[in-house]
Amino acid sequence: MTDATRFWAGACALAATAFLSAGAVSAQEGPRWSLAIHGGAGVIERNSLTPEQDGAYREALARALAAGEEVLAGGGSALDAVTIAVQVLEDDPLFNAGRGAVFTAAGVNELDAAIMDGESLQAGAVAGVTRTRHPVRLARAVMEVSPHVMLIGEGADAFAAEVGLEQVEPAFFFTERRWRGLEATLRARGDAIPPRPQGAPLPEGADLGPIRGQGLDENRFGTVGAVALDQQGRLAAATSTGGMTAKRWGRVGDVPVIGAGTYASNADGCAVSATGSGEYFIRATVARDICARMGAGLGARMAGQAEIDEVGALGGDGGVIVMGSDGLSAFAMNTSGMYRARVAWNRAAEIAIYADEESE
Repeated sequence: MTDATRFWAGACALAATAFLSAGAVSAQEGPRWSLAIHGGAGVIERNSLTPEQDGAYREALARALAAGEEVLAGGGSALDAVTIAVQVLEDDPLFNAGRGAVFTAAGVNELDAAIMDGESLQAGAVAGVTRTRHPVRLARAVMEVSPHVMLIGEGADAFAAEVGLEQVEPAFFFTERRWRGLEATLRARGDAIPPRPQGAPLPEGADLGPIRGQGLDENRFGTVGAVALDQQGRLAAATSTGGMTAKRWGRVGDVPVIGAGTYASNADGCAVSATGSGEYFIRATVARDICARMGAGLGARMAGQAEIDEVGALGGDGGVIVMGSDGLSAFAMNTSGMYRARVAWNRAAEIAIYADEESE
């Protein structure tokens, strides 16, 4: 970690919090831009991660944040910033997206993603992708190249190949710890364990990475996302996920449902990316509702928290990242942790994991 990477959060006693502080930013002048990212929310307690594991997540978030920051600080678009930040997280096996996604009950990695341009309200989404390396880039291609908003399954992968996006063998997404998580879930359910995927490495001596699943509810959460404001005042949001471990019947969660897990609107002055129990986020139309609240005058912190409270009342849990047209970001959750980070034209990079972390 560099000296510029500082810990932050803001949590209430019940870990249902959002944080934003207009007074915490410096008086530094210059073109406004801002970026916030997340790597999933869930039961993430301090005693569930070793110092090495904690550091690995912070470093991964820092890499994604730096990639998006470079775009925005250089005058690039919010769309490019959220795309590259999410792409970096998709390539990191720590997160439940891309290479590191959880498995379905059939032993397959099925990937979902979405992106939205707040200026034009154009959006793109994909679900059930199995061969496209970066689902977020495929979602963007759906938005920019196709006449559609959402593509699914084999058709989505076929479209990706037609437009020149990198295709990989399904085993590319395989990680041993996610496979073992599937085995444990299926055993607990009393279901049969599918054959090991073709091309997957042998389990002997497998590197499970910095996290071995002890004390973590990581089979549920790990979705990644980003929201951004660029120097031209444009907002954008993007989200990517592998869904839920051992999901069946072609289940799709909130991530690719525009208005549930992903939404951006310059008119409302808002961009949102969500993570959590997708069925509840769909029912509450979380991302769109947050933007509607902000369009009606609420700030990012209050709008995000109000919506997460509503999700909690329905029985769901998770979190959101919210960006306003003023460049101020907020994070809300009703879980004990969320991997998260932010940076802005007048704020050094800040990274946090646990709900009870306090900003300096």
